[in-house]
Amino acid sequence: MIKVAKFGGSSVANADQFRKVKHIVESDPARKFIVTSACGKESHEDHKVTDLLYLIEAHVKYGVSYDSLFQLIVDKYQRIEDALGLHVDLKREFDHIRELIDRGESEDYLVSRGEYLTGRLLAEYLQARFVDAADVIIFKYDGEIDMERTGQKLREYARQADRILVPGFYGAMPNGTIKVMSRGGSDVTGSVIANIVNADVYENWTDVSGFMVADPRIVDHPLGIPRITYAELREMSYMGANVLHDDAVFPVRQKNIPINIRNTNDLESPGTMIMEDCSEQDKNDPPHAITGIAGRKNFTVITVAKAHCSTMVGYLRNLLQCFEDCGVSIESAPTTVDTMSVIVETDKIRKQLYEVIGLIKERCTPDDIRIEEHISQIAIVGREMRNQPGISGALLSEFGRNHINIRTINQSSDELSIVVGVADREYEKAIQAIYAKFIREERKR
Repeated sequence: MIKVAKFGGSSVANADQFRKVKHIVESDPARKFIVTSACGKESHEDHKVTDLLYLIEAHVKYGVSYDSLFQLIVDKYQRIEDALGLHVDLKREFDHIRELIDRGESEDYLVSRGEYLTGRLLAEYLQARFVDAADVIIFKYDGEIDMERTGQKLREYARQADRILVPGFYGAMPNGTIKVMSRGGSDVTGSVIANIVNADVYENWTDVSGFMVADPRIVDHPLGIPRITYAELREMSYMGANVLHDDAVFPVRQKNIPINIRNTNDLESPGTMIMEDCSEQDKNDPPHAITGIAGRKNFTVITVAKAHCSTMVGYLRNLLQCFEDCGVSIESAPTTVDTMSVIVETDKIRKQLYEVIGLIKERCTPDDIRIEEHISQIAIVGREMRNQPGISGALLSEFGRNHINIRTINQSSDELSIVVGVADREYEKAIQAIYAKFIREERKR
């Protein structure tokens, strides 16, 4: 068996967390490939290393001294090295980094140093072969990872050691320059490696015990989700359940490799298993009708009214073209006989709103246009919803009972999710109502 184990920033925040990682890795010889993020926060008052590096870049850009910020990073890594008795030459590493910063090295190089330095220390502590991500994670010039070249390089290193460690979050362009991924990209690094080595499971170690049915900041002590499909995960992640980077799904899904979200601080918890198909497991342990509830605030709904617009060939295309021409992406577009609504993130249309409205008036000649801001989108996701009639009706009834006004509603044809729009001020109340009706009541039966 082969496992790829990725450890997030909270899992490598200090020496104590390093010790936990060592115990986890050494407790299972199948964990042959290790991926690490940069050191995260030790406390609420602390700073993530990557955040500090981005701040340093800003200071350099505006010609402001970054010495105090740089020293915070030096001190953090030095504390870890001293506490664990490691022998990485940190002075040489930091002197080199400062030299390149002062020479005007790229932002991507600078912000990748958190993962690089964490990887150097953790590799020595685990007695694993350190492999710089710049030597194995190869990007194409269009920004996509070159899976063929990455696979060739990774397999070369894998043949040379029983266990290797690769820093996450960055790689290199074909010309050797450092390129970073979006924040949380270490998840993607682990997923790519799992794909290449045909791992049996991709473990993602973090500070939560997998996915919760709802946000614990909104619902007290929500249930954990033992299993979730890739499709359900995509729906929930898109709507705000950010335990795993969105793009981390694709490389492992391609080879049907399950992802196991685990808690570094709670080894007894099995976490959440993410799979392509949960049907076999569901036979023995039937899931709730609703797998999870997730949402986001701050959407704008633009509703265009025109008599019989749904029968006019090309009308919807003309409407959506107005948004495309202004560079505004669309969340969804619910329609009725005489209206078409377009839902967009408020931040993405704020500057172009009146330009979009002008194009709509010019090209679509509507009878009326209504703009409604401060709308939240809430996704109710569940693979079992299709097998339980009446979910939508019960949802509408529960909202009515709690005096929550539904502004929009959209259900996918595969019945995997229902997305409702409510006022931002009713967002938390709506999630609490859904959880109480479909999770708490179901448990009491």
